[in-house]
Amino acid sequence: MELKSVKVEIPDGANVILGQTHFIKTVEDLYEIIRTTAPEARFGVALCEASGPCLVRVEGNDRDMEKSAAGNAMAIGAGHLFIIVLKGAFPISVLNPIKNCPEVCSIFAATANPLQVIVAMTEQGKGVVGVIDGMSPLMIEGEKDREERKAFLRKIGYKL
Repeated sequence: MELKSVKVEIPDGANVILGQTHFIKTVEDLYEIIRTTAPEARFGVALCEASGPCLVRVEGNDRDMEKSAAGNAMAIGAGHLFIIVLKGAFPISVLNPIKNCPEVCSIFAATANPLQVIVAMTEQGKGVVGVIDGMSPLMIEGEKDREERKAFLRKIGYKL
């Protein structure tokens, strides 16, 4: 077995959601979930088919987001992996409905941070071992940091 790190290319101003599913129907279900939960969002969904023709299945409402999702899916190449590239909405807006999708097995990451996917490769194929989301912490927050965190959440409208 070989391990490698794959950098996820995230377009400026976008977020990604990376997960695992078990059925090609998921690509259309995720499209419907995002369109009904965050209709203002521009997005692309790509799914790595794990049997049959083993294609990357792609849906979305924005060609650039679709291309980004498809390119990242091909680069990672793990069976039944899905990736959503999302602009104009935050993952928090769509994450619970996505987790409730019957075919979704797990979510590895939902982020706008630099993201690396640790991929294991065997003679059968590739699988996601884990992710590296952002950077390592440098220290524990102080009182000023706590105040800035609270002010930021209010600035973007997530707290009153």
